[in-house]
Amino acid sequence: MKTSALSSKSSALVDGAFGDEYRRSAATRVLVLAAGVALLAVLAVLAVTVGAVKVPPGDACRVLMSVLWTPWRHTTSAFSRALIWELRLPRIVLAVVAGAGLSLSGAVIQATTRNPLASPFTLGISAAAGFGAALAIVLGAGLGGPGAYLVVANAFACSMLAMGLVHLLAGVKGFSPSATVLAGVAVNFFFMALTSLLQYLGQSEDVKAVVLWLMGGLHRATWGQASLLGGVLLVALVPLFGVAWDLNALQLGDEVAHSLGVPHRRLRVWASLVALLVTASVVSFTGTIGFVCLVGPHMARLVVGPDHRFLLPASCLMGGLLLLGADTVARTLVAPLELPVGIVTSLLGVPIFVCLLLRGNTGYWGG
Repeated sequence: MKTSALSSKSSALVDGAFGDEYRRSAATRVLVLAAGVALLAVLAVLAVTVGAVKVPPGDACRVLMSVLWTPWRHTTSAFSRALIWELRLPRIVLAVVAGAGLSLSGAVIQATTRNPLASPFTLGISAAAGFGAALAIVLGAGLGGPGAYLVVANAFACSMLAMGLVHLLAGVKGFSPSATVLAGVAVNFFFMALTSLLQYLGQSEDVKAVVLWLMGGLHRATWGQASLLGGVLLVALVPLFGVAWDLNALQLGDEVAHSLGVPHRRLRVWASLVALLVTASVVSFTGTIGFVCLVGPHMARLVVGPDHRFLLPASCLMGGLLLLGADTVARTLVAPLELPVGIVTSLLGVPIFVCLLLRGNTGYWGG
């Protein structure tokens, strides 16, 4: 009787100690996320003021206030309002939302495949979108209306086709992580070959337009695009956050996840579809922007750990910071000329990824 009471008391003390440690760890991660939000806000303000035409911070603040409160409108010029509200702010919001979507998708794909090198682009989404855009540019064929809408509709439709092919091929092997990655590699090379064929057959002007689209860019940003992608991101993030515990269990292996009551096959298929849908929506408007979906989740994992309840929002923050920072560099490095943001993300992403690899503490490479 006495021994049993002592054992219960010791167990309670241990549980209390671990509970306190867990709560302290969770509070620290919440503070890290709050710091990330603050850093993103500072970078957004900086991005508003720099570019081919520099805007003093005071003018930028007055323009923002004039939008929120009409009496401030007389303190700003029409040129400043047009530059900031119609050109720079939609681009900044689109960069944050697109970067967040790509990084979120990367985190989910890495979780469902248990592969640190997996990303939506590995599964052929980017290559398929490039083929759809090339089909519209070179042949003028596809879905949607004329001009840019044809390109966007084609890119999205081909991305959905690639997503269907990947899951059809992976389903033959029961949606195992290795089967999903291999199916994605096959689909990726298939659409890359088709895009190369269209470039070979196209006129020089069309080929140049295809290459520019494949490099990625945010110069076509509008409030409509930013709002649409923001809605897609929100609709995807809420249910993914709801299965964060299940994604944690999935990292322990299918057998462990099954023993914990997690429907691992259904979860893998459903979560991957949501992630690929977000990526398809983003690349349809922005073109190919590499490394954000690969590097963003690893950077987030480095600061908040592998718990997906914190990793998913942290990945969104890291992706937004990476793409907004890269786009700001692309707009200002050789101003008034502008670099394709896809080139900048690759140039920035390679050394970051190598550093993460050498550190070996991203949660996948022990150490």
